Amino acid sequence: MEIEKHWPMIKAVLEKAHSTNRHCAIATVSEDGTPHVTPIGSLFLRDDCTGFYIESYCQKMADNLKCNNRVCIMGINSGIGYWLKSLFSGRFPTPPGIRLYGTVSELRLGTKDEIEYFQNRVRAFRKLKGHDLLWKNMRHVREIQFRSFEPVHAAKMTQHLWL
Repeated sequence: MEIEKHWPMIKAVLEKAHSTNRHCAIATVSEDGTPHVTPIGSLFLRDDCTGFYIESYCQKMADNLKCNNRVCIMGINSGIGYWLKSLFSGRFPTPPGIRLYGTVSELRLGTKDEIEYFQNRVRAFRKLKGHDLLWKNMRHVREIQFRSFEPVHAAKMTQHLWL
């Protein structure tokens, strides 16, 4: 499927997944082929089939990206209302999740806008002790160029989607 054609729906599904889970999963592969999955709460998608995430604590993922910069990102909509409505109707109105495949850039300092975008996402927690411990000094970014995607299918409940 053409990623550009479906990008608005892809963004909507991933943003809904983030709002119900607070993170998505990024899978990488080590030099010896061992898979590794990292939860990331700082992924942002742009309008041009690219995105970025703030990287700070992901040492195993960073090590894996040195030898193989390909990633698979998955987000799942875990909203209870979405699931109950879908289960009652017997079909999902949108895919329950999405997998994005892409390549990741080298680590770099984030721009002022990228850091502000992230800080706005965690602003609601700024008065809590953990906010500064986790997020105050997050400054490094990796960009992602997405090449393909795959909706998460759930048997007959998703057969009508992405036709």
